[in-house]
Order: sequence, then structure tokens, then C-alpha cells
Amino acid sequence: MTALTLDGHHGRPVAIDLCHACQHIWFDGYESLQLAPASVLKLFREVSAHQASRHPPSSGAMCLRCRAPLRTVKDQQRSTRFEYRTCPDRHGRLITFFNFLREKDFIRPMTAAQIDDLRKHLQSVNCSNCGAPVDLAKGTACAHCGSPLSMLDVKQAQGLVDALATQASAGRAIDPALALSLERARRDVNAAFASFERQPSWFEDIASAGTIGAELSSFLRWLG
Repeated sequence: MTALTLDGHHGRPVAIDLCHACQHIWFDGYESLQLAPASVLKLFREVSAHQASRHPPSSGAMCLRCRAPLRTVKDQQRSTRFEYRTCPDRHGRLITFFNFLREKDFIRPMTAAQIDDLRKHLQSVNCSNCGAPVDLAKGTACAHCGSPLSMLDVKQAQGLVDALATQASAGRAIDPALALSLERARRDVNAAFASFERQPSWFEDIASAGTIGAELSSFLRWLG
């Protein structure tokens, strides 16, 4: 795994370990709750940049600190279920990037109309969680890990842009145009998400990177 130091709330550094190949993140304790908005975006970029080299994770993961076998925990944030693997001695937890997005409420299940549209163009897509192929003719969830076909939630993306803008203005004189800038950013994000499915490369991106990977790449390109 690769060590990565990110900014936390109130300027506190947060050190995590990231496996680019299987897109797993190791957090000591409850550090996932301490990430600043800019760090969440940096994590988006880091994972998106290594999607091409991704392969399914191996089983039998162990704690990075004490090497004890990890146990699976199923949790819920608001109405969203997610899971991770944790050290029995509470040294930390291992979570897939997909479940990290679930925990942060960044994704939602695809609608029936969106799935029908996928079926018109593709026979299968890669699962955004484990990378296994999902046969669209047989179902709408991964047969390997059970994850449903999902998309990034535009409201959460808008919220991230708002938080980044507010964070950037912290400590400066109050900008009277900030509210207008945030509203413009919300409209821009909404328009960008609406345009994703009209891009010529949209279904090619989904075929290679999965639904979450395709939208994440488009979102990051829009942010520039």
C-alpha cells in the first residue's frame, strides 16, 4: 500500500494507506471522519488516476499494524448501507473506495430508466466495488459482491464544490459575491452531470471503468 498524507479538519494531518490496484483504503481509528473537503477531492483524483491498473483484491486481508485477520462489519450511514473490514484490536479499518463513497453518501443506486439505457448499449459493465463483470441481462447487482449498479449523487457533488469554495474563502475578508458564486457552481455541476450521458465516450468509459469510475473521471475533468 502507498502512504498518503491528507489535510484534516482544523489543519490536522491525516495519514492513510491506499492500495491503487484493488482500490482499498486503510484508516487508523476513525480518520475517515476527519478528512477535509479538499482531501476528499484529492482522494477522488488519486483513485481515478489508477483505475486502469485496477484488479480485484485478494481475500484474507490482515491488519496493517498487528497483522491480525480482519473481520467484516456491516454499517449504515443515514439510509445508506456500507461495509468495511476492521482490526479486532481496533487499530484501524480497511474499506473499498466504493464503500467509502457509500459512507460519505456520494453515490445512489441507478434508476430503472438508466439501467435500461445501459442495456441498449452494453452487455456487461465492471462492478464499481470489486471490478467483477456484471451481466446486465441477468441482473442489476454484482453477482460476486452484491453491490448494486450505482451513480454519483449530483447533490453530494454540489455540496463538495460548495465546501471547497467556502474552505478556500476561510480566513479572508467575506466576499459579498460568494453566495452567487456558489449558486453558479451548483448549476454548473448539475449541467455537467446532465451532459455526462450525452458525451460520445460515455459508454466506452463505463465499459472500461464502471459507472462510478466513468462519472468520477468526468466530474474531475469538469473541475479541471
